[in-house]
Parts: sequence; structure tokens; C-alpha cells
Amino acid sequence: MNQDIYSKLTTFKEARKNRGRLLVNCPDQPGIVAAVSKFLFDHNANIIESSQYSTNPVGGTFFIRIEFECPGLQAKKEELKQEFSKIAEGFKMEWQLSLVSELKKIAIFVSKELHALRELLWEWQSGDMMAEIALVVSNHDDSREIIESLGIPYYYIPASRENRAEVEAQQLKLLEEYEVDTIVLARYMQILTPNFVAAHPFRIINIHHSFLPAFVGARPYDRAYQRGVKLIGATSHYVTNDLDEGPIIEQDIMRVDHRDGVEDLKKIGRSIERSVLARAVRWHLEDRIIVHGNKTIVF
Repeated sequence: MNQDIYSKLTTFKEARKNRGRLLVNCPDQPGIVAAVSKFLFDHNANIIESSQYSTNPVGGTFFIRIEFECPGLQAKKEELKQEFSKIAEGFKMEWQLSLVSELKKIAIFVSKELHALRELLWEWQSGDMMAEIALVVSNHDDSREIIESLGIPYYYIPASRENRAEVEAQQLKLLEEYEVDTIVLARYMQILTPNFVAAHPFRIINIHHSFLPAFVGARPYDRAYQRGVKLIGATSHYVTNDLDEGPIIEQDIMRVDHRDGVEDLKKIGRSIERSVLARAVRWHLEDRIIVHGNKTIVF
């Protein structure tokens, strides 16, 4: 890994060694915030940031994200989890307690188009995307020089419909070997099998070069041009077995008109794709997303 990047990650982890995040969702009812706040207070934790949302105060679902500072957090992590599980049981909570200093390990999958990959690398190099890029996997060899210059392990694995099972078996083995938490499809133009998706539920983030649900699947810019759209966009979402229909994390758009041809739409679209994917990945890494059915709550 590049020494400058390594230094930034090390400094970040040290500065936040006592910083934790708590994500909760449960049936809405009185006393949730009071119970969670008291739990943190009892463990000498100071709340830094808190965001909450309820779908309906009567019979709805309650969501909360809390970032807190707690002395000696790394040593107390398992104790906190054990203690909080008692509260969670009483409120029927789904919850996640994570340490900010335990950076997620990500794998980036890419094909021939490199603009989304370059944006992620820039965010990472500049210190705006705090994670460990464990490896990059590509079914084309176009990105090798960029990746290897940064000291990131690079795997060129040609993929097609004919060898998909063999390729995915190799990829899954690499993900396990590198202990990957999150997979980012930075314009990786291969459809993943249900087996692959099931191995990493809501941990695969895709960028689709269309403002979903419009123009699902391949060649969306060509179809958008034929339809004469006045807005084009991009959508980042979690991957499920339904093509381009997973929970949406982030979207954005830009206005176009009749003067813009297919190549113009693609050029404008690439700019949108880069920023949309970068934001979605950053929010995931910062534990700002709770999946609820086929939707997301993003704090």
C-alpha cells in the first residue's frame, strides 16, 4: 500500500480508537431512545451524533443511528455487545454495533470503463473514503497499471456466461482470503449469480448508469436517447437477485436536450455515475444505511 495512504488510515484509526456507531431498527414504541441513551451513559459514553426516523409513531418502525465516544472502547466492545443484547431483546431490535477504528475491507470489481474506479481511488487517496482496499478484480486487464502503482493486489479474471461458475468460485475464494466486508461494482459488466449474491447480502454496491427504475439492464443511454429523455441520471443500489432492483442508496440527475447524442449522454452520465457511487460507498462505510424491505434509510 502507498505509504501516504497508509499514514492517513493509521492516523484516522488512532484518532477514533474510542469512537463507536450503533444502528438500530425495531417496532416503534415509547422508551427506545431513553433506553439506548441510558445504556451509553451507564458505560460512560458521550453521544457525538444522533439521527432517528419513524415510519409511523403508531405501529410503525423506528430507526436510529448514534455515533459515540467511549473511553477504552476497543477493550469493552464485547462487553457492550453482551449488555446491549438484553435491551435489544426487550424492544425486538435488529442492531449493529461497530467500531470506527475497525475499517471495512473492500473489493472493487471493474470492467473496461474506469471512470468510477478512478473516482473511488481518488476519494481513498485523498482521505475522504476511509477503508482498506483489499483488492481489485477485473474481467479486463485495462486497470492493472493504475492499481498496481498504488500497491493494491490486482486480479485479472476473464469472465463470460460460459465460465461464470468457475470465475465466481475463484472470486469468492479471494474475498474470503482477503476477509472482504464490502464489494463495489464500479461498472463491472457481469451479472452475478444468486449464489454469489447470497454470500454477501446487502454488502454488494452497484452503480447503474440510469435513473432507476427507468432503463433497467444493458445500453440504457442508447435507449434513453431513442426515448428522447430530458433528464439522465445514475443510481447506486445494493445488489439482489432481481436485476437492478435492489434497495436504492443514492441517485442523481442532469438535464439534457435534443442536441445531445448518445455519446454526449454517456459523457454526462459518467460524471453523475462517479459522484453517485462515491457517495453511496462512503455512506455504507460510515454505517449510515439501514435496509428496510427493498428501501433504505440513509442518515
